[in-house]
Amino acid sequence: MARMKRDRFLLAITFIVILMVDVYFVLLPRLRAWNNLSSGGCNCHGVNGSVGYPEQVPHKKTLSSNFVSQKGSKLKRLFGHPLYNIHLPELSPDERLLEEEELMEYYRRKVTRWQRQQKFYIEAAAASNISLPEQPVHFNSDASWLKFHLGINRYALYSRDDENIDQLLHDTQSAAIIGADYTQDEKALKGACDCSQVVKPSGHHLKLALKLQDFGKAMFKPMRQERHEETPEDFFYFVDFQRHNAEIASFHLDRLSAVMNAYLSRRGIYTSDPPKANNTCFFAKCLYVCKTEYAVCGHPDLLEGSMSAYLPGLSVAPRISIPSPWIRSYTFTGKEEWEVNPSYCDTIKKLYPYSSGNRLLNIIDMAIFDFLTGNMDRHHYEIFTKFGDEGFLLHLDNARGFGRHSYDEMSILAPLTQCCMIKRSTLLRLQLLMQPEYRLSDVMRESLDRDPLRPILTELHLQALDRRLERVIRSVSRCVKKLGEAKVVVTDFIEASGPAT
Repeated sequence: MARMKRDRFLLAITFIVILMVDVYFVLLPRLRAWNNLSSGGCNCHGVNGSVGYPEQVPHKKTLSSNFVSQKGSKLKRLFGHPLYNIHLPELSPDERLLEEEELMEYYRRKVTRWQRQQKFYIEAAAASNISLPEQPVHFNSDASWLKFHLGINRYALYSRDDENIDQLLHDTQSAAIIGADYTQDEKALKGACDCSQVVKPSGHHLKLALKLQDFGKAMFKPMRQERHEETPEDFFYFVDFQRHNAEIASFHLDRLSAVMNAYLSRRGIYTSDPPKANNTCFFAKCLYVCKTEYAVCGHPDLLEGSMSAYLPGLSVAPRISIPSPWIRSYTFTGKEEWEVNPSYCDTIKKLYPYSSGNRLLNIIDMAIFDFLTGNMDRHHYEIFTKFGDEGFLLHLDNARGFGRHSYDEMSILAPLTQCCMIKRSTLLRLQLLMQPEYRLSDVMRESLDRDPLRPILTELHLQALDRRLERVIRSVSRCVKKLGEAKVVVTDFIEASGPAT
């Protein structure tokens, strides 16, 4: 009997030990995981090991804020990575786009001319018993837009760590507007609606050139499409909508990889039909959309849009526009040679200026950027003439990006897939953005979440960025497998004993 009691006691002790081990190693971790999940600690879900995010946009800010608070800022870690801290050599005067004293004198003369014009308009209006408001200009030699212009050099339009760029973004959205006019392309019609009068075809959609009170200039593109709307499948790329949020998102992605007076232009502002809507609208004489049906309207008088800072004027910083070698056919019939000839790049490599230097590699960089955004409308690029053939490319106008998140247009990658070349620095950064700790969609989400118009992109567009990035890397891998790494990956910087150069 005593032995039986002892055996039962030992058995009970064994069960207690097993239970404690099970609680410590199995049950407790699960409780911790459930607690993290219920408090928003887990920001992903998926199948087959893939990472995904909730498709509903309203959850984005919560996910982003939880992610940053618990894991730390991925964006900050990315910009702290050596690949994003490649130091430029000390710039010589010839490597800077503008000389400060000459630029200041140029703008002082422009301000004086503007003030004379304002005085003339006000006096003429007073003689006709018309009252016009005064629009004073406060030219500031420390203005953020002026610092932006002075910072342009042969290597880059701006630096990622330039604090003045953040100040420029703030100033552009808050500065008082003293003048507005249609853009040069739209004014080319000279007030007529006969599109045959225009020699150089222009864009489809209305945009405004704004003059700010500190004498800066910005391009305003109004909202024409809601963020959740996807471009219809049967739309040709050259009649697609221009999206203001695509301009904004492209700026964030890039950071990661003569106007008339406003009061003289009010003839284009009117009250929409039906009158009960009472929305303030305006329209312009522009290509293809010369009717009031295409007007831009507020709700009732507030209108969302993007503001893009102007580059220095052509009189102080000349630049030229060059057709892209991979330009698309802008007709409903016919194709360009690159669309039917797989060996097209062999011909391009023999032509100036693509036969030497970095121009072709820069074209490929631009194609990768456009593929990530889904922009098929890259028919030209621009360069500053001062920097010659080795200057960087200006790829302006990104408003036709981010139209379809559910489809990847592989033809945009033709420069990469046909030439099988890529800069080593570009490839290394793209590979870095595929790593979980620097995932492209995560750093884009964090960057966009700082924008006043957030959310800029839907979660589906952010997921598309990861998918397209993976396709870019696979395209490079196929080239390497076919030709070897030495022929595909072109070294464009050298790892020194100190910081990368």
